Amino acid sequence: MSKFRTEKVTWVQHYTDKLFSFRTTRDPSFRFENGQFAMIGLMVEGKPLLRAYSMVSANHEDFLEFYSIKVPNGPLTSRLQHLKVGDDLVVGNKPTGTLVLDSLENGPRLWLLSTGTGLAAFLSILKDPNLYEKFDKVILVHGCREVAELTYEDFITRELPEHEFLGELAREKLLYYPTVTREPFRNQGRITDLIDTHKLEADLGFPPITPANDRFMLCGSEAMLRDLKKMLEDRQFKEGSLEDPGQFVVEKAFAER
Repeated sequence: MSKFRTEKVTWVQHYTDKLFSFRTTRDPSFRFENGQFAMIGLMVEGKPLLRAYSMVSANHEDFLEFYSIKVPNGPLTSRLQHLKVGDDLVVGNKPTGTLVLDSLENGPRLWLLSTGTGLAAFLSILKDPNLYEKFDKVILVHGCREVAELTYEDFITRELPEHEFLGELAREKLLYYPTVTREPFRNQGRITDLIDTHKLEADLGFPPITPANDRFMLCGSEAMLRDLKKMLEDRQFKEGSLEDPGQFVVEKAFAER
């Protein structure tokens, strides 16, 4: 059996000169957990050129969706950004990743902390009914440099709350906190600073973060992940895994493409 399958691009959306999303067909035999990633890419000179991408789509949807940056000289993204409907996309057969709900202990609150395209995995998780069974409140924090980079805001604030099956749960339990660092906006500052100063909890009306009450999923830039992981460990949070669930998990698979 091949390590890869070929899917057809069915939809492409460009948001800025640096960000775009695309969808493909999905073979019914391709199974994954919400929050996981797959190796995807293009055939270049007869060989697959692949990078790790989280699925934006949920495991119950009949398509695959991905969210990508555009790196001018990136080996893959310099090509991916020119995708058109009908083009082929290579998808690896073995999705994996650490951002799965079963790696976390139960708790009242779950914080999904993302920067840039790190948002992708959390969009998949937001469509998982188990998320709302496991936690009383889910707070999605998305940090970007500019307001235009706060993509998927309409989905988070309008489409999901009206979803046929998840809408009521999302309206009751989901909070969205976008923050920007380089432009005026209602929320401003790096996620690390917002947590360090307790501004994040204060803005949302929550008590200070504690290992007893709060769980975290982290996905974003290497610097953000490094700083947040240290911050949580300094506060006595334990990193979790499927074998030993804890109070936070980190996706370490991504780098500039």
